[in-house]
Amino acid sequence: MNSLLNLRKFLAPEIIFGNGARKLAGQYCNNFMLDKVIIVTDPGLIHHGWVKQIETSLSDAGVDYVIFSEVSPNPRAEETMKGAEIFRANNCSGIVSIGGGSPMDCAKGIGIVISNDGHILDYEGVDKIPIPLPPMIFIPSTAGTSADVSQFCIISDQQEKVKKAIVSKSIIPDVALIDPEITTTMDSYLTACTGMDTLVHAIEAFVSTASSKMTDLHALHAISIIGESLPETINQPLNLTLRENITAASMHAGLAFSNAVLGAVHAMAHSLGGYLDLPHGECNSLLLEHVINFNFDAAPDKFKIIAQTLNIDIRGMNNTQIKNALFNYIRQLRNTVGITKRLELVGVRQADVITLAKKAVKDACIHTNPRKANLRDIELIYEEAR
Repeated sequence: MNSLLNLRKFLAPEIIFGNGARKLAGQYCNNFMLDKVIIVTDPGLIHHGWVKQIETSLSDAGVDYVIFSEVSPNPRAEETMKGAEIFRANNCSGIVSIGGGSPMDCAKGIGIVISNDGHILDYEGVDKIPIPLPPMIFIPSTAGTSADVSQFCIISDQQEKVKKAIVSKSIIPDVALIDPEITTTMDSYLTACTGMDTLVHAIEAFVSTASSKMTDLHALHAISIIGESLPETINQPLNLTLRENITAASMHAGLAFSNAVLGAVHAMAHSLGGYLDLPHGECNSLLLEHVINFNFDAAPDKFKIIAQTLNIDIRGMNNTQIKNALFNYIRQLRNTVGITKRLELVGVRQADVITLAKKAVKDACIHTNPRKANLRDIELIYEEAR
């Protein structure tokens, strides 16, 4: 019986990776015999002209569409419900989403509601979606969230001021058209935040209690790429080779965390981002080194591998020295790419800490953190990060 506890599954969508992948949107709609789709996106992608290219691809393939772009940076439950109404009112049969994590998570939420009825927040938790979603074709515009390959959907509950995690194999997109060219219109701070988000995904997946040899391969590859390429990408934003690198890192990290789950960084970031409506990648960045400090002694061998993968010279170091070196590396990396704040500077007051901690300990991601964390533990990490 114990041997069954060591079994692992690995889920992934069909992935097409490379410059120009976005132009296959119409073809894949035809493959699924979709006659009309809802395009879920945001105003920024419309402004940069990427959505127009998707419209052209769909029109050339004879696929009708309606556009829904009323998506906040942290997608809200009410926006998801409105998107579902538009899907129904227009008799759509599938979903195409182009954007970062916010439009893609909103698109997943729309699919959940369309197939299962009810309210989107009814499905918070793990494996609570009984009916499969309509066909979903996702085109990521950032290199970090990995919503295009994962079984996670994060929706903001404005009433409780917290992000709710929905986890299910049912919400893995059918197709991910991963096109590095689209990421060239990200500004430097968004590039930094999403790149650090990729690093957090990979590190948390690697040390997760649900990790496996399969997920470890993807996680370590993502860690290596981000360490080598993220600072250069900030300095050379139009360098397509570098954009391909960090987009590939996002894909690998997504495949890792989708199957190994995450940890305390994400549990705390979901609480923080929902409470103060902050960018997810920024929240992760400000918490990462402090959670590593907390977790290190629970998985020292794995953190040693992470340090080596980041090309930190740890020869002759004991565990305490390696922990400090990794802590300093992460802090220096995020400062180098322009994420220099502390929690206090993004609006976290001392009085907020207990509220944030109470929400974080209820998050699904906390369960696969390598070290058990109680309420006081989480409070102390928030306090240290202030």
